[in-house]
Formats: sequence, C-alpha cells, structure tokens
Amino acid sequence: MARPKLKGLLYFPLDIDFFEDNSIRIVRARYKSDGVIIYLYLLTQIYREGYYITTDDDFWYIVSSELGIDLNKVKQVLNFLLKKSLFDNKLFSSDKVLTSAGIQRRFQLAIKDRMRKSKESLEVGRYWLLNKQETEPFIKCTLFEENPGNIGGFSGKNECNSAEKSLNKSKENNIYNNIFQPLELERAFQLYLVVRKSNFGEIPSEQVQALREDLLKLSDNPEEQLAIVKKATASGWKSFYPNRKQEKKKTQKQKTGFNNYTSGRDYEMNNLECSLLGISEGGEHGGNS
Repeated sequence: MARPKLKGLLYFPLDIDFFEDNSIRIVRARYKSDGVIIYLYLLTQIYREGYYITTDDDFWYIVSSELGIDLNKVKQVLNFLLKKSLFDNKLFSSDKVLTSAGIQRRFQLAIKDRMRKSKESLEVGRYWLLNKQETEPFIKCTLFEENPGNIGGFSGKNECNSAEKSLNKSKENNIYNNIFQPLELERAFQLYLVVRKSNFGEIPSEQVQALREDLLKLSDNPEEQLAIVKKATASGWKSFYPNRKQEKKKTQKQKTGFNNYTSGRDYEMNNLECSLLGISEGGEHGGNS
C-alpha cells in the first residue's frame, strides 16, 4: 500500500534569533509566554496543512482548550498578531485565513528537496501572497501579480485571458445561456466565474444560470450589475449581493419623492381650505367690501 501523500510539513524551521525579533518581544511583553505559545501553536497548525489554514469560531474554542488559555485572551493575542503583520490581516478579514508572506517563504523552502526528488509541482491559489519572482519554480500559480497595484495575487493579464477564454467557450458551446450585454458585463461575469471556481470548485451550468438570474433580480441597470459583479469578484464571494451605495441612493430618492408628494398634497389641502373659508391667496377675506 502506497504511503499517503504528505500535504504539509513534518517540521518547520525556527530562526535562532526568533526571540530577538521585535514583534515577538512585544508579544511576550504584552501577553507573557501565552502570547508566544499561541503564535507557535498557530504556526504548527498552518504548516501541518501547508501554507495556510481557514478558521472559524470552533477553531478558536479548540485553541483555547488545547492550550488551557482563556478564549478572550486567545482572541486578543490573535488581533495583536494581525496588527503586527505576523499574519496577513487582509486575508483574515475577508476569508478568516491565517497565513503570511514569511510563512509561505519558509514553507516553499522546507518542501524544496521533497519537490525536487518527486519531480512534481505544487499548485497554489488565491491565498498565495508571494509574487512570481519570490516563488520557486516548482510552485505553479495561475494568479500571479504581474502589475504593481493589483490585489490578491491576481494578474491582470491572466484574468483577461481566463475571462476571454470562458467567454469564447460559452459562445462556441452555448453552455451559458443569455449572454449579458454589454460585453463588458459578460467579461466581468466570466472573470467572476474563474475566481469563484478557484475558491469553491467546479460550477455546474445550472448554477451559472442561477447566478445570472440572481444578478438580473438585483438590478436591471447594466452599470449597477457591473458594479455588483466586480464587488463579488474582488471579495471572493460565492453569490451576488446588492450594491449598498445604489441601495442607499434608491432609498434616498424614494424618501425625497415621498416628501415632494406630501408637500404637494399639503399645498393642495391649503388651497382647498382657503376656498372653503373664502380666503384669497393674499390672506384677505373674499366678502363684500
């Protein structure tokens, strides 16, 4: 029977000047040994899985129980570690993912010999933080950041190519019905599908059609639809959600329209009352002089 393929690391390197690092010094000064223990425990959990872990509320209860440290203190230390960039704050805020560029550098260094001997490559996705120059050749990432300013490791070139391929495929095979117009919206939608597939796996054609219908229900304005799709792509969402700014504008517009309506009604009622009482617009009684 073949040995199970190792997903993460059996051990990870720890610098001899670990305790000389200013960030660690501050953690230890504020939270004593508990802070350092929590950090090291989280590193072991990450490297066991690979180069990141996804967390939830249950995970933090387990950390508290395993280490015998109060849950509130665990969360305080976590927030401090995020603040000091020992973990990537953006990824944790958006996806509850724990990782960092430093963790990924050490990870690829640790598996270098293993990958060289096996002559295999490791595919990484949207949680990979290192750029192409920092990444070892045996690590394959289709979402490298090619241009400065792009966020989340997505290459503008790769995004356009992937979206264009999906668009051409949909035209040729007619997999996706009711292609959006204008084509800018369709391209944005295809790009969303690429990112969604990377995050959540294969998307059945029926689900793609359901996403199209959901978008049409949220708005009938192509500009608003484009904004909704772009927001869902950037945030890595599984579904579409209303554009809050547009919703706010609509609400304000409805309120303004209602106020105009009520003020108009008040004006009409005042005129009616004046007529019944025999009062002219100038405020004088309309009786005989």
